Amino acid sequence: MKKWGTFLSTVWLGLSTHRLRSFLTMLGIIIGVASVITLMSVGKGSTAEILSNIESMGANLITISPAMGFGAGGVRGVGGTQTLTMEDAEAISQQVSYISVVAPYSSSNLQLVVGTENTNSQVIGTTPEYMSVTNLKLASGTFFSEQQYERGAKVAVLGSDVAETLFGSVSPVGQKMRMGTIVVTVIGVVESKGTGFNSPDDAVIIPLTALQQTVALTRTAQGEKVVSSIYLTVGDETQSDYVTEQITSLLRTRHRLAASAEDDFSIRSMEEIASSLEETSGTLTLLLGAIAAISLLVGGIGVMNIMLVSVLERTREIGIRKALGAREQDIWIQFLLEATFLSFAGGIIGAIIGLGVSMIINRMGSMATLVTPDIVILAVSVAVGIGLFFGFYPAWNASRLNPIEALRSE
Repeated sequence: MKKWGTFLSTVWLGLSTHRLRSFLTMLGIIIGVASVITLMSVGKGSTAEILSNIESMGANLITISPAMGFGAGGVRGVGGTQTLTMEDAEAISQQVSYISVVAPYSSSNLQLVVGTENTNSQVIGTTPEYMSVTNLKLASGTFFSEQQYERGAKVAVLGSDVAETLFGSVSPVGQKMRMGTIVVTVIGVVESKGTGFNSPDDAVIIPLTALQQTVALTRTAQGEKVVSSIYLTVGDETQSDYVTEQITSLLRTRHRLAASAEDDFSIRSMEEIASSLEETSGTLTLLLGAIAAISLLVGGIGVMNIMLVSVLERTREIGIRKALGAREQDIWIQFLLEATFLSFAGGIIGAIIGLGVSMIINRMGSMATLVTPDIVILAVSVAVGIGLFFGFYPAWNASRLNPIEALRSE
């Protein structure tokens, strides 16, 4: 124990004697650790926010979308063909078991005008069931009713961002708004869900029958009304796979697909979507961390350079210690401890700075951040590992000095 105390006091004396050099050595590690924590916290925060938005829509939600098709140049993209119709949605509701609610919808980008204010927004035409299917909550007003849907009433429910853009602090409920070529009455405002998957904040929701009067929606060769997607909820989550199989069979029959033909639609549950997005976001988070870790590598090279300079400056000291009986192992441990201490101290300071920057970004509201213990532990551990790795050669070099030649050094 006494021997280790001697080691630590010697290390502290060597580092405190050259404070500026010690700080500059740590600076690369500090910047590297702070960058890793900040960027990974941004990645994790974005992932958590997206997953939260998906979970808020309900784990029993299933979406049916047109299948991926080939566009110009053979590029594969989502929604290459319009294959889903209102009649498909009605057939699913009537013929598939365990389904609670079905809500088809179509969308179009239209200009919205209120007085001198105007904006372009996504206008979603759907049925009254859309509110319960997507777990929407209203901040004020009401959602349109079945009667309003049936008669194609020109009413609208605004997303929170659209309401703020067009009406500011004034309540939009009961106000008139020009939407494309028609005038609608605002009857409600959706509670904000924040940016993320399927957020309604930048959208306007109206009856699908009203949208059909405003925009010339596509029809199939059989005269059926094409829709963008179909949302539905399953009453019993354990029956999700069964429901998916039944919908697949029904739609293939309705779309007259040959046995060898691929589905012209895509069915995905919220669980699948969440898993896919989580995997993708996790990969991006690791990529951000890897990019930031490059600065840690640069910091490690800085540690090795400074330690080599330190060995050169203290050659005579090393010779005296060896002449007084210090073993190669003692010299090696001393210099390795110095490199480790610099990396560890830099890691701790960098972690504190990274936490601070993440909190500032989060409070500014520009993007969500999430700092978890594993990020901090990983960043500091890597910093210490880099210190050990890059400090090994200078320490070994110091321990191998010939004491006689070291004593002759000026």
